[in-house]
Amino acid sequence: MITNNITDLIGNTPLIKLKYPSEISGCEIYGKAEFLNPAGSVKDRTALGIILDAEEKKLIEPGGTVVEGTFGNTGIGLALVCNARNYKLKVVMPNVTVPSKRDILKNMGAELHLVDAKPYSDPGNYQRVSQKLAIELEKQTGKKTFWAGQFENLANYQFHEKTTAKEIYDQTNGKVDAFTCAIGTGGTITGVSVGLKSFNKKIIIGCTDSQGSSMYNYFTKGTPEKKGDESITEGIGQARVTKNLENCIVDKSFYVTDKECMEMLYKLIKTDGLFLGLSSGVNVCGAIKLAKEIGPGKKIVTILCDDANKYYDKMFNIEYLKSKNLPIPDWL
Repeated sequence: MITNNITDLIGNTPLIKLKYPSEISGCEIYGKAEFLNPAGSVKDRTALGIILDAEEKKLIEPGGTVVEGTFGNTGIGLALVCNARNYKLKVVMPNVTVPSKRDILKNMGAELHLVDAKPYSDPGNYQRVSQKLAIELEKQTGKKTFWAGQFENLANYQFHEKTTAKEIYDQTNGKVDAFTCAIGTGGTITGVSVGLKSFNKKIIIGCTDSQGSSMYNYFTKGTPEKKGDESITEGIGQARVTKNLENCIVDKSFYVTDKECMEMLYKLIKTDGLFLGLSSGVNVCGAIKLAKEIGPGKKIVTILCDDANKYYDKMFNIEYLKSKNLPIPDWL
């Protein structure tokens, strides 16, 4: 394969049959290997979809500036896409994000602005600060500045509907029975749910929610109320219904604790050779819970969002794990 641009390698990721989860659930559980995207996560799709949409709508000028608020992976994806398509990037990020993500963004040439972690209702929330920065920059320069706005930008879910959902359906020869993943912006689950349901309305869509998030209660009780303590995961867990989520179709909802997530991640290293990041652990746990509810013999797909390389400070830090009362892998 020869390509003229690195962005051509975003998407078309393979499905991997997950051995251990399939064995214990009685179903065939597959993970979509989004960690194989060129910048290393499912958010490469979000970044590319948003930029392509902005170019089509002429919301961004050649050589222009993109601004975004992110916990890391969308920013990293945008850094790759912006560099490849000749745009500048400014990123606003909560200061609780793992240091490795900050380092990657700086090393990729993005201008990084760190802010205190605050709820969305606070004007100092990283999403709100990024939007304000984009507005101020446009006023100062007199040039178009594009705020990516991944949480509210519908190009996010629409790109997943166009690509991720179709890939899953085609890769399973239309025989996928169910799909589940966690919620951050809502782009992945909404795009995949809308896309898969357009092929077959009987395909079951599950929301897998991390602890400290509000989506489990939203989809089971109709009210986005927080459940559990704050999670150590990053980029997932949501307290409000974003614009991307307004079109989401969810049939079942599952709740996963950090303890369950970490135990699964360590298990998958040994049983499947998969070195996965935090949100992937939540997703796989959710897929197993979904399998046990609808199985046996069903074919279920989830998202393997990124790998563990960015999360050493949490996943393999004995003191940190002890402080959170989380399991420690026996090889540390």
